[in-house]
Amino acid sequence: MGECETGWSVTPPVVPGLAVEGSDARFPVGRIFCVGRNYADHALEMGADPVREPPFFFMKQSSALLTDGAALPYPPRTASLHHEVELVVAIGTGGSGIAPADALDHIFGYAVGIDMTRRDLQDEAKAKRRPWDVAKSFDGAAPVGVIVPGRTMAGDIGISLSVDGAVRQTGKLGAMIWSVPEIIAELSTYQALLPGDLIFTGTPAGVGAVEAGQVMHAEIETLPSLSVRVA
Repeated sequence: MGECETGWSVTPPVVPGLAVEGSDARFPVGRIFCVGRNYADHALEMGADPVREPPFFFMKQSSALLTDGAALPYPPRTASLHHEVELVVAIGTGGSGIAPADALDHIFGYAVGIDMTRRDLQDEAKAKRRPWDVAKSFDGAAPVGVIVPGRTMAGDIGISLSVDGAVRQTGKLGAMIWSVPEIIAELSTYQALLPGDLIFTGTPAGVGAVEAGQVMHAEIETLPSLSVRVA
């Protein structure tokens, strides 16, 4: 606890962390970056052109992390809470201006995640040409499963999400417009990546709304699955 000369004190925030397969230690999470529209089918369903334009990024606060099967409280001021299943990359070694050929050396491991979005607030922000922050970063907006250490994920691996047992999203990691090394390299040209950074890499088509009481089950082959109940 920090204390100043005037007598008041502030309790430092707890650094959020993720479970790591095969270890009792937890991966400390710093920043959370997200890639927008990285699957052509999702770009189309969102009314965008799926051409291979340079990737664009947005962020979630680390306090948005939801871990270890905790319930997701339905966020306030929205009537349209959407799921977006994604491959999450955990950065173990930082750097800036990283070459695509060297990008895998900076990866600690991978996990499955869900980019939760207050879609009505995002649509309003888009219409008014305003930032997406309140639509993408809120309590529980970034559920992430157990991290599996490793540097590569094959392109033909399947990714999917179901709600109450009904499949909503399916795809292959190989369908990403920008590969994981390309994403890391591009992001590192804007600012230095740091150990503890997470990168959500985009979602396939089939995003949709969830309601209180429903359970989302996210899967990526070879990774531990992730189940989240909307409280």
